Amino acid sequence: MAKKIKQIAVYGKGGIGKSTTTSNLSAALSEMGLKVMQFGCDPKSDSTNTLRDGKYIPTVLDTLREKVSVKAGDVIFMGFNGIYCVEAGGPAPGVGCAGRGIITAVELFKQQKVFEDLDLDVVIYDVLGDVVCGGFAMPIREGIAEHVFTVSSSDFMSVYASNNLFKGIAKYSASGGALLGGVIANSIGSPYSREIIDDFVAKTHTKVVEYVPRSVTVTQSELQGKTTIEAAPESAQAGVYRSLAKKIAEHTASKTPAPLEVSQLREWAAKWGDYLLAHEQGKISPPGAAI
Repeated sequence: MAKKIKQIAVYGKGGIGKSTTTSNLSAALSEMGLKVMQFGCDPKSDSTNTLRDGKYIPTVLDTLREKVSVKAGDVIFMGFNGIYCVEAGGPAPGVGCAGRGIITAVELFKQQKVFEDLDLDVVIYDVLGDVVCGGFAMPIREGIAEHVFTVSSSDFMSVYASNNLFKGIAKYSASGGALLGGVIANSIGSPYSREIIDDFVAKTHTKVVEYVPRSVTVTQSELQGKTTIEAAPESAQAGVYRSLAKKIAEHTASKTPAPLEVSQLREWAAKWGDYLLAHEQGKISPPGAAI
């Protein structure tokens, strides 16, 4: 009997650190002895760069445009510590659906039984989470990924994107879609950022998997074209990513979140805004007391 491959999807608003988190997660999982594939699903096609010294790789869609037929080996490249790297890619600028690369790449790999042949332990889909359209929702809708994690900071638009993702998960959960593993709280630095995320997950009946602090070590590593795990393996930040990897490797039970309606989310955000203003004006109170 073939072993069960753990397939997870990591979503997040563009620029929130989703690919940084995913690549460090892949690197840390590979250190644990697991065979990992990172599947970039962003049209920018830069998900796997820091696993390959900052180098871009040909995407599935670009290769399909150049060749009549494509073998999976044409679009799979080796990265740090034996991680298999794939970029789905996107359509030509101004033409077609940005999520088409995911659909095409996943179908190609299923037809050629790539995951089984490579004897993978973990496949991580790195997916743009600003808009959960048909293509970007595929890992959720089709149940390709069993567990979904979202990377979010305490910024409102990041929380808004995560809440939209929760709506997509809730919509497809009854028909075999993927469920939510939790929130990866990223760029946690200001005194109130952790409290905002904690309050959001409480309101949506979810949980924080890991708190990832803002760190110059990440910037330094990426300027070298590497993950923090590779460039600064002894750093505190690398330790945080290893902690996250261990939790995700051991994660088995995901659930359906309870997303907020837009009016509820705006009301929640406004209360936090009022609290932070009062705090700035010197009206000191315990974190979240005004919420």
